[in-house]
Amino acid sequence: MSGFTPKFKPVSQAGLHKAAFEIQLSGSRTMMRKPSKLKLQPMLNRTGVPALITAIVIMMAGCASVPPPTAQMAVSQAAVDRASSADANEFAPVELQSAKDKLARAERAMVQENYELAQQLAEEAQVDAKLAEAKSQSATARKAAKDSQEAIRVLREEINRKTQ
Repeated sequence: MSGFTPKFKPVSQAGLHKAAFEIQLSGSRTMMRKPSKLKLQPMLNRTGVPALITAIVIMMAGCASVPPPTAQMAVSQAAVDRASSADANEFAPVELQSAKDKLARAERAMVQENYELAQQLAEEAQVDAKLAEAKSQSATARKAAKDSQEAIRVLREEINRKTQ
């Protein structure tokens, strides 16, 4: 290695501050070497950092696409079906209709491949359906309790008539 004597000569300058240098070593081997200190720091401080951050955010948003919410759609449909079978049409018609409307809108959003909106609407439909089901069950329980109290009243009257 003692026979190598490097010779530096600029290859191109073309008005740029960056220059590439060719190192010619004894023999036929040549290699390109970039200067160790590039003048990128002032450019990064002025415009590069915000542009770099913006580019990273855009790339991450592009990579983080939302998958189709097929599982959520199925769960929401099942919740609407349960609410319908729990007599929500009679006891909670507004909530049940809201759930059905949101589920229909979620299905349209799925067709349009707007998966974020579809996910949100399917979740809202599920919540509305659960509310309709709970209201229906509550109303059914109140009705059953009222019927039981009426039956108890009738039995008491019968007992009172027989004892008199």
